[in-house]
Amino acid sequence: MPEPKVASFPAIRGALKFYQIASIITGVMLILLVLEMVLKYTPIHVELFAGGTGGLLWFAPVFAGPGCEWYSLFVPGGLGCEMESGGDGVNISLLILISHGWFYVVYLFACFRIWSLMRWRFPRFLLLALGGIVPLLSFFMEARVAREVKEYLAEREASDPSTGSGTATGSGAGAAGSGTEETTEAEVTA
Repeated sequence: MPEPKVASFPAIRGALKFYQIASIITGVMLILLVLEMVLKYTPIHVELFAGGTGGLLWFAPVFAGPGCEWYSLFVPGGLGCEMESGGDGVNISLLILISHGWFYVVYLFACFRIWSLMRWRFPRFLLLALGGIVPLLSFFMEARVAREVKEYLAEREASDPSTGSGTATGSGAGAAGSGTEETTEAEVTA
């Protein structure tokens, strides 16, 4: 794989910060979504509402429709089982669901941006994308990606004379940079 260009280092730093923020927001929203699903689809059968007859924040019961069996919610499509909420007011559970969906789109964009600037292989992008749908994975991926990218940038800047104080000043790496690229590429694939 080709190495990232020295001139793109400031863009990589910006993309990394954007990825870190998007990763944390998406991870928190995913945890809230999982909690909401557990509350709604387990025998607890409640949803969180704001306002309405129950007060500021309250749990409203969720009723299983007439055709529901105990196993209906575990079968894809639910076998015609409909869940009906008994609450009024603002459905916070629904807001969590919608918010996570939109933040996941932003997270995918952040993943694509850091992936393309770092010139990683496609399976790495798939792993980054899984961070938004596998609970807690985004937090581990955020820490790992941040560490790897910062180490890579520091190593390249230390070994490349055309990068002065951490910013790109020249047009390219020259002969000294080509030996560094081979070493770095061998380390990345190892």
